[in-house]
Amino acid sequence: MDKLLWMHCFVRAVETGSFSAVARELGIGQPNVSRHIASLEKTLSTRLLHRSTRHMVATPEGQRYYTQARQALDVIAEAEADARGLQRPHGLLRVTCTPNLGTEKIIGALPAFLAQYPDVEIDLRLNDGYVDLVAEGIDVALRGGVLKDSALRARRVGTSQRICVASAAYLARYGTPVVPADLLQHQCLVYTLMASSGGWPFKNGEVAVAGRLRLNSLEGIRRAVLEDVGIGYLPSWMVAEQLRSGQLRAVLSDHAGPPAPLNAVYPTQTMVPRRATVFIDFIAALFAATPGLNGVAIV
Repeated sequence: MDKLLWMHCFVRAVETGSFSAVARELGIGQPNVSRHIASLEKTLSTRLLHRSTRHMVATPEGQRYYTQARQALDVIAEAEADARGLQRPHGLLRVTCTPNLGTEKIIGALPAFLAQYPDVEIDLRLNDGYVDLVAEGIDVALRGGVLKDSALRARRVGTSQRICVASAAYLARYGTPVVPADLLQHQCLVYTLMASSGGWPFKNGEVAVAGRLRLNSLEGIRRAVLEDVGIGYLPSWMVAEQLRSGQLRAVLSDHAGPPAPLNAVYPTQTMVPRRATVFIDFIAALFAATPGLNGVAIV
């Protein structure tokens, strides 16, 4: 039992970043939290945390131990809940997705989720780059495209289609492309995080576009399109409002490629906690009601 308490103190210390927060949560006093974690480190013969007066961070060994210890505590909690006949989701849920999807679609819906599941906490990480779910202890990642990593499982929660958009002012000045090859004569706003893919895909192949402005942010591209800088290739859900208002116009719609799946991805080798399954259900319902994410073409 002592080791379970030590483990719980360590896991919550990593998650809260504070011994005092763990002490308040468990009602045991901060010196006891420090002593329990020190006992755990002594038993394991390794340092789990680097501590200073202002900062606390898990060592590489501590991060690996945290991931497995958290899974073990989840299994115990789920077993106890099942034994008591309780199915209420609880605990910390770590989620990652792109900044645009997170800020525009996810965050606004979270109050409803948190109200529905008052015992769940969410650590939402907005990141455009690759995230190792197992190494960083992530429960659910929202990712577009076809799943290639065999260490992960996926459930489709929506679809996302990229479309070419431009402002009326840009098209009035430079003309409207009729076929994808016409893009070679235009200023195309290149998204540097997918520049290595070879170009913009259409139903009959890719076009290796170019332009004088490159950006590593989809929001930056949307802003540049609104400022009449060039043609952007963006997820339709990101520009649905601007298309409805007439701020932007879709071009080459008849040549658009097929929509890509949007998946909720999670590790295969870990038990999927109840809080993760209800979150995935929630996101699937949210996207089903969202233009541009529900499989219904906007243009």
